[in-house]
Amino acid sequence: MTLPALFIAHGSPMMALEDNEYTRFLEQLGRELPTPRGIAVFSAHWDDPDQRLTEDAEHGTMHDFYGFPEEMYRITYPAPGSAELAAQIRKRFESNNLHAKAETGRGLDHGVWVILRKMYPDANIPVVALSVDSKRSPHEQYSIGTMLSDLREEGILIIGSGGLVHNLRMVHESDEPDEWAAAFDEWLAEQLTEWNLNHLFAFDKKAPHASDAVPSYGREHFVPLFYAMGAADNGRKAKRLFQSYQYGSLSLNCWSFE
Repeated sequence: MTLPALFIAHGSPMMALEDNEYTRFLEQLGRELPTPRGIAVFSAHWDDPDQRLTEDAEHGTMHDFYGFPEEMYRITYPAPGSAELAAQIRKRFESNNLHAKAETGRGLDHGVWVILRKMYPDANIPVVALSVDSKRSPHEQYSIGTMLSDLREEGILIIGSGGLVHNLRMVHESDEPDEWAAAFDEWLAEQLTEWNLNHLFAFDKKAPHASDAVPSYGREHFVPLFYAMGAADNGRKAKRLFQSYQYGSLSLNCWSFE
């Protein structure tokens, strides 16, 4: 069973409580995919210069946001961890000269649990969370993803969780997409479909409205795309499964890589 690698936009933390077209899509996606043996998630909300990963037997739930309804802080997602999967991931990193640090007690940040709670509400699939490094080059981020590509053949679902257009300073109260955000997403769609790494790795220079879509203070939300793509380097096929917007420019999208 070979699973795809996925890029999934995790949107606002409020998605945990929402019932809309995107949340229903994620619920259906979880039902349609073959049940993974384990899940590895590169999260935008774990940005670290060192490669880190969790190896807890059980995960706590991080409420790493503020100013939300009290109900949000009562949500838990008690997914199990997997020391075995963490060891498999570390072995692959270190055989490629990437030192990885295992952590316990961190819990799952909302970049992980919000999407998994929609896809796998029973919280019964082992999860390993992984950090990203927004200051690495796209080529390096992609290369880290390639180190895990064979895990897909062993029933491991690899996810990059972030947001392709994620500039909270430009959101407003409208679900109609801003033209600039849609133009950036469509440029990305063309490059992803063609697997044009030369253009993608230079997105900040080549893509329209790149500085608005991926601001310097928010690159960590974009880079999980490259980790997920790298995990499908052996197939290089990209398919957009979903696209919509909230708040004018917050892009809610899901890409599948095989």
